[in-house]
Amino acid sequence: MRLRRAPRFLPAAFAVTNFVIPFFPAFITLTAVTVPGVSLVPRWFAIALLALMALIALYATVTLLIPPRETPPTMWPLLGWLGAALLSAALGFDPRDGLLFIAIFGLALIWHLAILRYYRAPGVSRAIFASYLISGGLASLAAIVMVVTRLPAAQYAIGNGRAIGTFILSGELAGYLIIFLPIAFAVARVSLDARMRALAWSALAIGSVAFILTYSRAGWIGLAAAIAFYLFVGGHVRRRYAPLILLAGLAAVLVAFNVRHNPSENYTRLSIWQAGIEIVRRFPLTGVGPFDFARIYALVRLPDGDAAAFHAHSFLLTIFAETGLIGLLAVLVAWWRFALELVRRLRVASPANAAIALAVAAGLVGTWVQGLIDTVSVVIFGLWLPSMALALVTAADGLGEQPRSP
Repeated sequence: MRLRRAPRFLPAAFAVTNFVIPFFPAFITLTAVTVPGVSLVPRWFAIALLALMALIALYATVTLLIPPRETPPTMWPLLGWLGAALLSAALGFDPRDGLLFIAIFGLALIWHLAILRYYRAPGVSRAIFASYLISGGLASLAAIVMVVTRLPAAQYAIGNGRAIGTFILSGELAGYLIIFLPIAFAVARVSLDARMRALAWSALAIGSVAFILTYSRAGWIGLAAAIAFYLFVGGHVRRRYAPLILLAGLAAVLVAFNVRHNPSENYTRLSIWQAGIEIVRRFPLTGVGPFDFARIYALVRLPDGDAAAFHAHSFLLTIFAETGLIGLLAVLVAWWRFALELVRRLRVASPANAAIALAVAAGLVGTWVQGLIDTVSVVIFGLWLPSMALALVTAADGLGEQPRSP
């Protein structure tokens, strides 16, 4: 469907939403868990930000009700994921934390649907990419400056000198950049706008430095997987380099395994995984409730395990423990439906649009690899659903819809 214009304030709403993504980790201050790092923003800011996102989501919902209304292929699977979370929250140990999960996931779902419908409206795609690149570049620059100046001192000490910025942990910044860097690279290559290309190249350079300074082992492997995926799927000539990229990422991790890491942290995940498996064994069907892993962990942790853990350091294990088998199956069905639809659209996409879509998909693959041994909340709630929509909509030009490069 070709849109002549977007609702009046929708481009601005997309711009604001993309710009404030680096502040999303502050939402953890609204849960009952102890913040594992240093939040640079106070609790009132997190509440105000959540309220702002709710207002934007309400506005986006109204725009989605404007005829003709569509049913995107990912809507029902994602609603199934939301339904599984609702069931788990109702039967879990703390429905209040479950409602926070549902509220944030619901906001992301509305964001997903709005991108799918209005991306091609004049001004929207530019607002999305420009705000995203500016925000990512500034967030990366801030993280670099904080490492160089060693300020705030508490953050520098807790992170062992790793880049964190406005995020809570270095792994969160790394997860954000795993999606951000491939998108910046693709936009720099295919955009027809010289200013957008300059912005993308600048953001890519600054973001790359910040990513290295995270010293996130799971993040490094995740980005290596993202690059390898992009090369492997993007063309037969470059496919041969994909295994080399994976080997290079693995080598970098092995060489710098303990750089800026406390060696005592190397085995903490093992005990947390065992505790997560124990939670799954006791509550296999519907789990303990969204965001309730930290509450139950203290009751099942090993005697020599970490005193606290607010997730299972594995996305799949965290989902299994918190929402049970029902939630795990709902997640896998939603992602499988997305993958099938993306492949269908890529078969008929133009080279420029396919490059953007593949870059977004590569970032998603990278976060999945990172997520095997870590749980990055800002990726799950702030990046996955809108990025899924962005991948689908940029690959859809061959289906009779108007193509628009960023």
